[in-house]
Amino acid sequence: MDKKPTTRKGPHFCSLRYGLALIMHFSNFTMITQRVSLSIAIIAMVNSTQLRGPVNASIEDHWIDTLNNQSSSMKEVNTRASVYQWSPETQGIIFSSISYGIIMTLIPSGYLAGILGAKHMLGAGLLVSSLLTLFTPLAADLGVILVIVIRTVQGMAQGMAWTGQFTIWAKWAPPLERSKLTSIAGSGAAFGSFIILCVGGLISQALGWPFIFYIFGSIGCVCCLLWFTVIYDDPLNHPCISIREKEYIVSSLTQQSSSPRRSVPIKAMVRCLPLWAIFMGFFSHFWLCTIIITYLPTYINTVLHVNIRDSGVLSSLPFIAASSCTILGGQLADFLLSRNLLSLIAVRKLFSSLGLLLPSLCAVALPFVASSYMTTIILLILIPGTSNLCDSGFIINTLDVAPRYASFLMGISRGFGLIAGIISSTTTGFLISQDSESGWRNVFFLSAAVNMFGLIFYFTFGQAKIQDWAKERPLTRL
Repeated sequence: MDKKPTTRKGPHFCSLRYGLALIMHFSNFTMITQRVSLSIAIIAMVNSTQLRGPVNASIEDHWIDTLNNQSSSMKEVNTRASVYQWSPETQGIIFSSISYGIIMTLIPSGYLAGILGAKHMLGAGLLVSSLLTLFTPLAADLGVILVIVIRTVQGMAQGMAWTGQFTIWAKWAPPLERSKLTSIAGSGAAFGSFIILCVGGLISQALGWPFIFYIFGSIGCVCCLLWFTVIYDDPLNHPCISIREKEYIVSSLTQQSSSPRRSVPIKAMVRCLPLWAIFMGFFSHFWLCTIIITYLPTYINTVLHVNIRDSGVLSSLPFIAASSCTILGGQLADFLLSRNLLSLIAVRKLFSSLGLLLPSLCAVALPFVASSYMTTIILLILIPGTSNLCDSGFIINTLDVAPRYASFLMGISRGFGLIAGIISSTTTGFLISQDSESGWRNVFFLSAAVNMFGLIFYFTFGQAKIQDWAKERPLTRL
């Protein structure tokens, strides 16, 4: 039986750890807007209505389908901005380059964050990504090869920033507040997607496409200033933290290791079924979420016969729902823990179940309600919203089972998620190319099956207690 965390209360919202969560929310907001900026700007950059690349080029390039439908509202593009003759194949390479960059750094950056410190790792990643965003318009003038190189390096920088976050939470987040703090921080990505889809086209139309990069690159630089000024790796070293908050955080984490690790127990990790339960959860979660994110505009156009340019906010609604559910799920999870209503593993399995089962039911129902516009839209909004309940489940489970290696394991977990996204995107493209109606039905049924596999595997092998190989050995104490 896993032990319930102590219920001793500490300072809450007016505290440094919640300030850290807000700054990390801002950081995630910034990174996702920088990542999607090119998808918005490329409509004006190539001045073409035929922007779609290969379906398996990358997860990200299918955003063009959504944004392409807004092109009629962007015909008055600033004439001072350059226009480039990039083929759909070239665009596919440009979009996929950032994903490959992220994959290259997920695992090594997670390991290095635990050794060198997450503050500098994450801050450097955000700074590099922001500077490269500012440089993108000039790079486009110098040649497409330079744009590809910049996007790849930007992906590597963002991979560093994504995984470094969990090393910080391993030292700053009390067990009773982990869901709450990580959900506040993680919701920045969904909120950023909502904002960039809403305002990106307006910025391009009013100021010219380069200002999309200038504005969000500058926001990233401001965020870096806040990050390096306010954030510290450890609450013990923060000069502004109150004694009460410091004592509360330290006492709540007394059972965790605080010593730096010099090696990673790879063999023990490979044999650890609770870790594989987390990995399978990530694989299942990203499978369906990638399909919804990638093919949402295509499904609406082909099945509902709706032109998204008549409702520009429609494609962004799932992300505001996802952001809201992430925060609410974190609040509810920590409420259940703080009142001792459920054990830690029960909370993790409850939210993992809701985050995998509910979107599966919505996906299976979609082919049967295709004739109802309103019902279909509601289900499409609910899928990413309910999926993000997993953020209080297996998504943060590495903080429970191996806090010393949280960033390293998060890198591996996100790697499983990216692999699932690539496979599901390619599979979906193949299925709907054969026959649209039966293809979509098979896509949703297959996604539900993958989700059920992940749910059963996690329910069977998932744990929330620190694994033996992740504990600090007595002889390593000073």
